Amino acid sequence: MSIENISRNKTFGGWHKQYSHHSQSLNCEMRFAIFLPPQAVNGQKVPVLYWLSGLTCSDENFMQKAGALRIAAELGIAIVAPDTSPRGSDVADDDSYDLGQGAGFYLNATQAPWDSHYKMYDYVVNELPKLIEETFQVSDKRSIAGHSMGGHGALTIALRNPQRYCSVSAFSPISNPINCPWGQKAFSAYLGSDKDTWRAYDASILMRQATQFVPAKVDQGLEDNFLVEQLKPESLEAAAKSNGYPLQLNSHQGYDHSYYFIASFIEEHLRFHAEHLG
Repeated sequence: MSIENISRNKTFGGWHKQYSHHSQSLNCEMRFAIFLPPQAVNGQKVPVLYWLSGLTCSDENFMQKAGALRIAAELGIAIVAPDTSPRGSDVADDDSYDLGQGAGFYLNATQAPWDSHYKMYDYVVNELPKLIEETFQVSDKRSIAGHSMGGHGALTIALRNPQRYCSVSAFSPISNPINCPWGQKAFSAYLGSDKDTWRAYDASILMRQATQFVPAKVDQGLEDNFLVEQLKPESLEAAAKSNGYPLQLNSHQGYDHSYYFIASFIEEHLRFHAEHLG
């Protein structure tokens, strides 16, 4: 598979680069960003943290706003940030911000017109890691993290693929999407009216049913405008307690849903992943 480098910036002794490539899973051109720490630049194979962003975001939000690269350089962890959905003039879209382009929800759509392109689950779990591991100086040791819609994606992907990830973390994840407006809207469109199919993409349900555990860390701001209606961390916490799942769930007074919150605690998340990546 050919990829094209579209930008490169040296930072903290490593490189932040953006690439485009044709995705077979998504049937369109896709873009991702990768931070290669100095250890990788010097020939060492390093583990990878995959970061999934939230609604309306692209590969750029986390890399530019989270303040993660200095710590990733110190720890010797590569970071890969894909876009949040398929893109292009022939890709189905919607006028609202929470459906369509920029709102892929990290699932495999089964309903027209979304099923032609919206296979973000396959892209994140299989296609993108294969491309990264074949192209860059990285190992096959992976962790996954995300924010909001991306937190939902990170948790559900890790819970469904415990053999593929050493750890998972999330900021302000959509923890129980079958019971919140964002999730109900997206799942109805992408997956159809059979709500049994929605359960495969709900972190609270998956955590309650898990038989293999991936160490998990979640941080939630208590001044988050979406906390009560959309995020529902209490559902995730109850699921973990019912199953003995190794979940660290931390609440923070005064913090909201923004990247100011993420930047405040990203170092703790990176050190958490470094511990489990070895």
